[in-house]
Amino acid sequence: MAEKPRSFATRTIHAGEQSSVADNAIFPAIVTSSSFIKRGLDDHPEYAYSRVANPTRHAYETCVAALEEGVGAVACASGVSATATVLELLPKDAHVVVMNGVYGGTFRLMEDYRAHTSGLTTTYVDLNDLDAVAAAIRPNTQMIWLESPTNPLLHVVDIAALSELAQARGILTCIDNTFCSPWNQRPITLGVDLVMHSASKYIGGHSDLTGGVVVAGNPELLTRLRKISMAVGAIQGPFDCYLALRGLKTLDVRMERQCANALRVAQHLERHPQVEQVFYPGLESHPQHALCQRQMRSGGAVVALRVKGDRAAVKRLVEALSIFVLADSLGGVESMINHSWSMSHNSLSPQQKATMGISENLVRLSIGIEDCRDLIEDLEAGLQAAAVA
Repeated sequence: MAEKPRSFATRTIHAGEQSSVADNAIFPAIVTSSSFIKRGLDDHPEYAYSRVANPTRHAYETCVAALEEGVGAVACASGVSATATVLELLPKDAHVVVMNGVYGGTFRLMEDYRAHTSGLTTTYVDLNDLDAVAAAIRPNTQMIWLESPTNPLLHVVDIAALSELAQARGILTCIDNTFCSPWNQRPITLGVDLVMHSASKYIGGHSDLTGGVVVAGNPELLTRLRKISMAVGAIQGPFDCYLALRGLKTLDVRMERQCANALRVAQHLERHPQVEQVFYPGLESHPQHALCQRQMRSGGAVVALRVKGDRAAVKRLVEALSIFVLADSLGGVESMINHSWSMSHNSLSPQQKATMGISENLVRLSIGIEDCRDLIEDLEAGLQAAAVA
């Protein structure tokens, strides 16, 4: 008899192949061994060398793949290494169509490194303009790289429409799903071929690990990814895999609280006289709110805003906060604030930042699981300080 489909909350606890190698253990053991004993010359055990496969990594990979509704996953040392692993799928001199406003680390990897080491070329377009996407496609276009919502301005891409366009032309699609996590958005069900995450964010959820993961939508891609992972060796270690798997256990309850908090914070900021503009897909005022409702479970847990004033006003805001911490990352249980100009997108030139819409008075909020009333009170104090000339 077919197994009854389980809800997402239940799958975060039980999905994948999490049987422990230790008898009766309720949670998979951390297997730190680099090598495994073979019983003879003709013995080919599932685990032989940890660069190739590791029991703890396997438990985590199968869980996150099940949550994304993919066929399998490859856990990598970081989110950027996950992106690099995906790019290894492409031949020399390949062309990639990329979402405008893509994450600065992805932009840096493509432009500063792959362009020189493998001849990668890129075209940056608004992926919601399907005519522009079609016009950007070349004979050597191998992939369309999506990010939805984008970092930090939270533009949303019509994933199903773009996937249909790419499939009709035999082009791979890969989406950076970090800002959503599989709780909020499952792109494979919308036609995407590959999903990558910086697992350091919502998957881990506690700001205590570095990792990335790539989920494949079909077996052929999974086989290729595993061969690349074995050859390149940018794998996630067993302890970080353990932490990521532990983090997934509470993904449902964390994201439910964080996204609910984010909506309330965004609504409050939208009415604030010291705020110039709020970016949050869960707001009705967001130009892509209807698209967000179609393909996302909520508006997410990230809110961006432009503070009225200059960099000095942002500095006063940050220094007046007592709950929000100034940090480069996001997705933890604690609330964080990020100055995109000088932090997440610091490696870009002023001209590139301006083109992407990143100004010095823009800040990104990663909303945590604290009491929302305390978060709003903290932001009130910061904005009051920002208003003082």
